[in-house]
Amino acid sequence: MSMVTTPHINAEADAFGKTVLMPGDPLRSQFIAQNYLENAVLVNNIRGIQGYTGTYKGTKVSVMASGMGMPTIGIYSYELFAFFNVENIIRIGSTGAMQEQVKVRDIVIGMGACTNSNYASQYGLAGTFAPIASYRLMREAIAQAEQIGVSYHVGNILSSDTFYSDNKNANEGWQKMGVLCVEMEAAALYMNAARCGKNALAILTVSDSLVTGEETTAQERQNSFTQMMEIALNTALSLESDKIE
Repeated sequence: MSMVTTPHINAEADAFGKTVLMPGDPLRSQFIAQNYLENAVLVNNIRGIQGYTGTYKGTKVSVMASGMGMPTIGIYSYELFAFFNVENIIRIGSTGAMQEQVKVRDIVIGMGACTNSNYASQYGLAGTFAPIASYRLMREAIAQAEQIGVSYHVGNILSSDTFYSDNKNANEGWQKMGVLCVEMEAAALYMNAARCGKNALAILTVSDSLVTGEETTAQERQNSFTQMMEIALNTALSLESDKIE
């Protein structure tokens, strides 16, 4: 099998599974590979991004970090979709709750991804594009969350270009529209999937609350958000067994 080299990935053409789990943190990628995948092999480590492929309950699955923000997940997800025959990308990351009923350590499944980003302008659309998850992935993730018995929410999330906003009231408008939480990647992932004719979903663990101020530690975010990981892995397993691409 020939090598495929992009500016950000250097791997065999068949190095990745049809489904790739994509955390932001490379150390979370390593944690998943070491704790959940059998015979995991490091297939890409350009810029230390740590992409691994192994098997999960006999199914070929990959995990690779995206880094932080829409520009980086935009690059990595596009290259996986366009050059490595990846069909499904499931973002697994942390998020900040923006509604009182969304508690720290709850799971949020992003049905839609609002954004303050200009990412969609590249498509030259005469209006506003609504980035949404792939229904098949979302339906399966909800089923897995029900089976595990976790506290979860499904709805709109916000993908923000800014972590430290100069506007201290920036979240208020999104909160009044019922947006559940804020993160920094899903909208670009959803748009790339739509443009490439592929599938994407964001499964998030609430790491902190913008309502109550409660938060988790960096180490807990890296290593202990295992329910989110298991939902994503079992969703990947179901996709393979149902021959969904």
